[in-house]
Amino acid sequence: MHRHLAIIHFSPIAEMTPKFEGNGEILCDYSSLDLSNPQTLLTILQQLRQLVLQQGEQIFNQWRDKIQRQEFLESSQNLAYYLALRRHDLRPLQAALMPWGLSSLGRIEARVLPNLDAAIATLGVICQVDNDSLPPRPPLEAFFQGENLLQKHTEKLFGQSHNQRQGRIMVTLPAQAASNYEFVRDLLRRGCDCMRINCAHDNVHRWESMINNVRLATTETGYPCKILMDLGGPKPRIGMAIAPSAQQRIFRGDCLLLTDGLPTTICSDCFQAQCSLPEVLEQVKVGVRVWIDDGRIGARVESITPDGVMLRITHAGVKGCKLRADKGLNFPDTDLELSPLTAKDLRDLDFVATHADIIGYSFVQKATDIQLLQQELQARLPDNTNMAAIVAKIETPQAVRNLPELIVQAAGKQPLGIMIARGDLAIEIGYQRLAEIQEEILWLCQAAHIPVIWATQVLENLVKKGIPSRAEMTDAAMAERAECVMLNKGPFIMDAVTILDDVLLRMQAHQQKKTPQLRALHSW
Repeated sequence: MHRHLAIIHFSPIAEMTPKFEGNGEILCDYSSLDLSNPQTLLTILQQLRQLVLQQGEQIFNQWRDKIQRQEFLESSQNLAYYLALRRHDLRPLQAALMPWGLSSLGRIEARVLPNLDAAIATLGVICQVDNDSLPPRPPLEAFFQGENLLQKHTEKLFGQSHNQRQGRIMVTLPAQAASNYEFVRDLLRRGCDCMRINCAHDNVHRWESMINNVRLATTETGYPCKILMDLGGPKPRIGMAIAPSAQQRIFRGDCLLLTDGLPTTICSDCFQAQCSLPEVLEQVKVGVRVWIDDGRIGARVESITPDGVMLRITHAGVKGCKLRADKGLNFPDTDLELSPLTAKDLRDLDFVATHADIIGYSFVQKATDIQLLQQELQARLPDNTNMAAIVAKIETPQAVRNLPELIVQAAGKQPLGIMIARGDLAIEIGYQRLAEIQEEILWLCQAAHIPVIWATQVLENLVKKGIPSRAEMTDAAMAERAECVMLNKGPFIMDAVTILDDVLLRMQAHQQKKTPQLRALHSW
């Protein structure tokens, strides 16, 4: 997310001066202030509100021309206020507000100004300040308007839920869904709300059969179900790979030559592998990291040669790893300049544009990427103002940094969802940062009232092996804070849908986004 520098002027409290961290956050020196004094808190909050309003309007005015959907106007304005608010380090204020029984601002995402106004109004009563000098206390409907807008946008994207569960369940369809109608129907009956077709696999004929089975199943069961078609995007992968004659597994310290064509015998001492996107090899530099096969193999670029890019393996299993074709390549230190729509994507889009309810957009990184897809959809449906919704998959640091602009460009014209694609994202930003960035994406999307899809390896052991791990059950429970949870295909997918349906129903009684629900406890 973008961080901006700004100057804070707290005129009545001259001692308070801003300090700047390296990331652009504003730190105010509260050490000389008596934050236990409600009058001091009131003054700080009033001036903070003024700054948020001023800076938020500046951000919103930069976006205004891109917003054509009236139903997104209020949401985009709240997002602008949230970005302005989060320029400041508010932790001392949060701690100071809690003893007064006031909102600590910790759940402000969906309603920035109403939350500030409510705290200011209550502090005004405590300080016996004339109401005319304070912003009016927000009415109840205004205070919860953000939550209502998020629900409205979620229903626009996914449709109505067919039971009391608020979070939706998305399932990636296997090839058998094209020929096995009962399989699709049973997924619906067990609680699936959205079925995903991965356009990187199968073909138009199978996709059409899958869609026909879904449509028939919705008619038979009466349960609604949306169809998401996921464009493959410019994912670099291993093509053909060859190993030195005496070695089948690659180990730490080995060398690997990435080539733009088929491997040859030019380097018989090294592993060799073709890169499916040769233009990537022209953009990497010596010293940058490369990850292979979802992070199972790690390497650094050791040299650039006429034959290709020479890698030195830095991470591999103790017993080595097999270098397999079609496994993904990640370049986390390189801002790859690739068109988000490949030639195959454009061919697939001819079918997807007229059959999908939602289009999954892979490796989107900036607002112009969204604009490109919108232009391609408009070219295929010039008379259709009701274009398919977009789900932007957040998979790279660039996408995280540009998330506000991605949201505005997409939701300004059509329904939008954001997928936290934790597989590639973890490799690109580092596993240790995944939880932190995931939270920030959830907060930002809540501020924009945009539904989020929690994806990658949800209940993976259960789906693949029939028995869940303890950790993934906790992960599934925490996924309730998103509006949709995605399951991948596997032999035990039916059991996974049933269990996830139960977990999400239970957890929504305990938590809504960041807010605990104080349901009566029955364990004691």
